[in-house]
Parts: sequence; structure tokens; C-alpha cells
Amino acid sequence: MNALIDLARQSLAALRILLVFTLVLGVGYPLAVWAVGLALGDRAHGQPVRVDGAVVGSRLLGQSFEGERWFHSRPSANDYDPLASAPTNLGPRNPDLLAAIEQRRADVARTEGVPAAEVPADAVTASGSGLDPHISPEYAAIQADRVASANGLPVAEVDRLVAQHTSGRALGFVGDPVVDVLELNIAIAAAVTEDAPA
Repeated sequence: MNALIDLARQSLAALRILLVFTLVLGVGYPLAVWAVGLALGDRAHGQPVRVDGAVVGSRLLGQSFEGERWFHSRPSANDYDPLASAPTNLGPRNPDLLAAIEQRRADVARTEGVPAAEVPADAVTASGSGLDPHISPEYAAIQADRVASANGLPVAEVDRLVAQHTSGRALGFVGDPVVDVLELNIAIAAAVTEDAPA
């Protein structure tokens, strides 16, 4: 009989512990995470970028821009697919990777009208995630003439927009300056609209 009473008491204690942990971890913790997400606003939703109320991209994810009018993004190993974020996993001496880099270098040099030696590394290599939303100021600089010509803008105006959308080193010393391609292309489109005859 005592064994049955002990079993019932232990079962009740276990049931109370289960109930407490269910409330704390099954209800309380998800509600706390949800509240923090609300407090962070757009940061919890992937930092969407909106133009006229419509989402056109994310500050965190690179995307492809094609055509003469736009600044081109860094290459992606996964066609800018956020569900397949990963590098190529090819080693630095892999013939396929080397051939792809040389092809990209030739393509960029031809498109931008610069010698192949002036094409920066980020124009021909994908980032580790394949989704880097930034390019180097050097890559933006070699694209400025093409973008200005295609949009009918003065090169000085395009250079000003590049400088405006260039972020310095994090904390003043970490990393390199970068240019946000999406924000820059949005600014280019806005400048073309402003300069259009009424």
C-alpha cells in the first residue's frame, strides 16, 4: 500500500513539473521571443526594403540586377536563392572555380570597358553565403560610367549616389567599406525619375 501511495505522490509531482515546464517553455518562452521580435520591428522580418509601400528586397540578401541601367551585384554560387545559401565548396585550385572566375573577369572587363587587371575580386568571386548584398567601392566605381550613360545621368551624380550608399568599416576598424547595391539602384531609379521631363 505504501508503494502505491509513493507512486501516486511521485506521479503527481512529475505531472506538476510537466505542467510548469509546459507553461514556461511551451507558452512563456515563445511569447517572449514573439515580443522581442515585435520590439525589433523590421529587423525581425528580414529588414525588408520598400519602395512606394511595396517590398522590393531585403537589406540582408543580395539579388540579381541585370541590364545596363543597374549596378550589378556580387556573383552568387546559388543564383541568389535564400533557401540554398552556401558557397560552392570548391577549393582555390579547383579548375572549375578558376575557369568560372576567369570567365567572370572577362565578362566584367568587357561590360565595364576596363582592363581585366582592374576588375576587383568581389566582381568575380561569390561570398560564403552566396547572398552578399554589398559590393566594394572599387566594383561600384568601375560600373559608374555604364550606369550613368544608360540612365542619362551625369557621372558626378552617380558617383555622389555611390558615396552616399557606401558604409564605412564596422566600429571604425572591422572589415572594409561596402556599397549597398539594392539601395543604390533604388536611388538611381529615383534620380532618373526626378530628372525626367514633366
